[in-house]
Amino acid sequence: MSAPTTPRPTLSPPTAPARTAGRLDWRMRFAILSVIWGFSFLLIKVGTEAYAPFQVALGRVFFGALALLTVMLVRREALPRGRRTWAHLTVAALLLNAAPFSLFAYAELSIPSSLAGICNATSPLWGMALSLVALSEDRPTRRRFAGLGLGFLGVLTVLGAWQGFSGLDAKGTALALLASLCYPIGWIYVRRTLASAPGSPVALTGAQLLLATLQLAVVSSLFTSVPTSFPLWPTLSVIALGALGTGLALQMQYGLVTEIGPTTAQMVTYFIPVIATTAGVLLLGEQLHWNTPVGAAIVLTGAALTQSRPTPRAPAVAAGSR
Repeated sequence: MSAPTTPRPTLSPPTAPARTAGRLDWRMRFAILSVIWGFSFLLIKVGTEAYAPFQVALGRVFFGALALLTVMLVRREALPRGRRTWAHLTVAALLLNAAPFSLFAYAELSIPSSLAGICNATSPLWGMALSLVALSEDRPTRRRFAGLGLGFLGVLTVLGAWQGFSGLDAKGTALALLASLCYPIGWIYVRRTLASAPGSPVALTGAQLLLATLQLAVVSSLFTSVPTSFPLWPTLSVIALGALGTGLALQMQYGLVTEIGPTTAQMVTYFIPVIATTAGVLLLGEQLHWNTPVGAAIVLTGAALTQSRPTPRAPAVAAGSR
């Protein structure tokens, strides 16, 4: 989902290893990943039926960290070292995990899970807008500017701007959009501070989730009370949200990026709101108006345009050169 959307790998994985015999085809893994992240918003909704939003977010990062630490144990990988690395990971944990996970959980107290999934799809739009300011090497193009404008037109369509946003909870929607904004801010921070940090993506993200667990444990102890009961379905939802939606899903995405490249692997982002909306309507009985799927399609089209890059031209051969 972060996911986000939304959450994506903090670093590019190392060089692709040789394909393992009997490994599940990448298309099947791509589909599974899309379903896992698409269902994350439904799991958040079910989790908040019994637990406070901070507790849902805490369970998510805890079980996600547990899953990645298990992978590290099997691979005999160590956690990253260095105070500087851990300091940057602390900020990354706040921006990419603790803050957006909590915001989405609070948002779904008052908005449908399908709307939260669509809001998550705006992350590439925020990222493009921020990169124009924060990343000097990320040059804008007409196509990307058009995608930015089209994407936010889609957001207004989803929200029913011509009706004065009637029928929507403004606070919940704003929290979901703020959560989606956290991801590109975190990505830019990571790109500037951790791009050359030693350690595998799994080790770095495992450490990041450990730090997010500590952050949310402190916040939860201060602002929530210990649950008096642990209902089955909300509890299983939080466990699945962490172990599958945060732990296993990240591990699967690392494998996809390694095998098929980041551009194709990132396309999973555009399937998440479709699955989130379908799950919310069919399993939670959420209402679906015409402007929601139409606006979502416009958002995804705009997001795809903002991620496009011009095809590099072959360098001209200078006269007299070999």
